[in-house]
Amino acid sequence: MTEAAVPPVLQVRAVTRRFPGVLALDRVDLTLLPGEVHALVGENGAGKSTLIKVVTGVYRPDGGTVHYLGQPVAFGRPLDAQRAGISTIYQEVNLIPLMSVARNLFLGREPRRYGLIDLGRMNRQADVILAGYGIDVDVTRPLRSLSLAAQQMVALARAVAVDAKVLIMDEPTSSLEPREVQTLFRLVRQLSAAGIAIVYVSHRLDELYELCDRVTVLRDGRVVHSGPLAEVDRLRLVAHMLGRDLVQVQRDGLTAFTDDRQTVAAAPVLRAQGLTKRHLLDDVSLTVAPGEVVGLGGLLGSGRSETAKAIVGALPLDSGTVTVDGRRLRRMSPATALRAGVALLPEDRKAEGIIPDLSVRENIVLAAMPRLARAGVVSRSRQNRIVDIFITRLRIRASSPEQRVGELSGGNQQKVLLARWLCLNPRLLLLDEPTRGIDVGAKAEVQRLIVELAREGLAVVLISSDLEELVEGADRVVVLRAGAVVGELTGDDVSEQAIMARLAADKEDGDDNR
Repeated sequence: MTEAAVPPVLQVRAVTRRFPGVLALDRVDLTLLPGEVHALVGENGAGKSTLIKVVTGVYRPDGGTVHYLGQPVAFGRPLDAQRAGISTIYQEVNLIPLMSVARNLFLGREPRRYGLIDLGRMNRQADVILAGYGIDVDVTRPLRSLSLAAQQMVALARAVAVDAKVLIMDEPTSSLEPREVQTLFRLVRQLSAAGIAIVYVSHRLDELYELCDRVTVLRDGRVVHSGPLAEVDRLRLVAHMLGRDLVQVQRDGLTAFTDDRQTVAAAPVLRAQGLTKRHLLDDVSLTVAPGEVVGLGGLLGSGRSETAKAIVGALPLDSGTVTVDGRRLRRMSPATALRAGVALLPEDRKAEGIIPDLSVRENIVLAAMPRLARAGVVSRSRQNRIVDIFITRLRIRASSPEQRVGELSGGNQQKVLLARWLCLNPRLLLLDEPTRGIDVGAKAEVQRLIVELAREGLAVVLISSDLEELVEGADRVVVLRAGAVVGELTGDDVSEQAIMARLAADKEDGDDNR
C-alpha cells in the first residue's frame, strides 16, 4: 500500500503546538492510509500524546492543518472527533466498571423504546457486535468482572462501533498477558482488513514489528523518520528514537562525568532480588556497592522507574526482597526505606517532588523535620544551618532561602530536591532522570555532584534515557526491557552501541544476555 495509490484518511501537515517555554510539536507531518497499522513511537516527551490530542480536538494547533477524509478539520473537543469517526483507546480502560458490558458498549447511544432504554434489544445487539470480533462474554455482567484483556476488547469494540474510520491505540497492551496480547492483535488485524486505519502507540518493539506497516518516529517534537517499518531494522529504529548516530557511537565528552571507572569490592549496600510486579516487573535483581554508580537503561516503559519505586517501597510487589546493608526491609514503604538510608529523586519533580508554594528552606528540610525536632519543636536556627550548607554546596541560585521554590528554574528545583535527601545522609540514592528538562549548565553541575557523592562512598542508582549520560556516568549498566533484565554491562563493555543492541535484540537474544 502506498500513499500515491490510496488517498489518505488522515493527514497532518506541518502541525505546531506550543506551551509556555516549550515547543511540543514542530511542523509535524503524519499521513495515515485506510487499513494500515501505523506505529507512532518516540521517547517520553517526544510529542506523541500532544499530537494525538491535536488530532482529536483536545488541543488546537498553533500552526499547520489536519485533513480528515480529504477535508480540513478543527475539532473543538474529543466527542466531535469521535462522532466524525476518529476514536481513541487509552492505556487505561476509560469505561464505567460498575455498568454492564452492554451499557458500556452503547453508552450515550442506547437503543430506546417509548423514551426508555430498551435493555433487551441493547443486550442482543451487544452480543452480535462482540461475537463479530470473537469476544464471548456475558454482556449483562458488570464490566469490572471481566479480565483486563476483555475490558480492553470491549473498549475497542465501542470505539469502532461508532462507524470509526481512524482508531488511535495508546499503549493498549501495557496491562495484558502475552496470550491476551495475541487476542488483541487478532482483533486489530480484523479491523485493518475492514479498512479501518490504526495509529498504534507502543514502546514494545516486538509488537511493532509483528503488527505495524509503517512507522513515524518523533523526537523533541519533530519527525525524525517516517516510512515502511520493514525497511528499518530494530537497531536503527532505537537509534532514531534516542537520537544516536548508528555508525559512529562514541563518547564526545559533553557530559561532566569523568572517564575513570570504579572497581568496587565492598559488600553491597543494596541487594534487590526477584522484584516482580504483574505487568510491570519480571524478576528484576540488582546490587549496588558503596561508591558505585549503577545505571538503569531502557526505553520508556521498560521498568526503570518501577524498579526504583519498588526498591523504596512506593510500588507494592507481588514477590521479591530488598536488603540494605545486610538487613532485609520488611513491610516495605517509603518511610521504611528512608529509615534504612534509601532515598529516591523521582522522575517527575513537579508532580512527585517539589511543593511549589513552599519556600526553598521548607522544601529542603521537609524530610528532615522529624530528626530536627526537639520535644515536638523544630529549631529555626538548626533548619537554617542545614539549608545554608546545601545551598552553598549545591550552588542553588535563589534570591533567599525564603523564595518560593516554584519560582526557581528547573535545574535549581532539581538541586533543592537533591538537598532534601542529602541532608538525611543516605546510604543509597536513586536518581530517576536527574538531568531531564534542565539547562546545560545545571546539568553539568548535577553530573559533577553525582561523581562527588560516589567518591564519598554513597551508592548511586542512575536512571537516564540519555545513553551518553549512562555510559559516562555509570560503572555498570543494567539494561531493562518490558520489565525484565536483558543484559548487564561492566567496564569497557559499557557503550551506547552495546546498550542499543540489547534494547533492539529479539526476545530470544535478550534472554541469552541476561
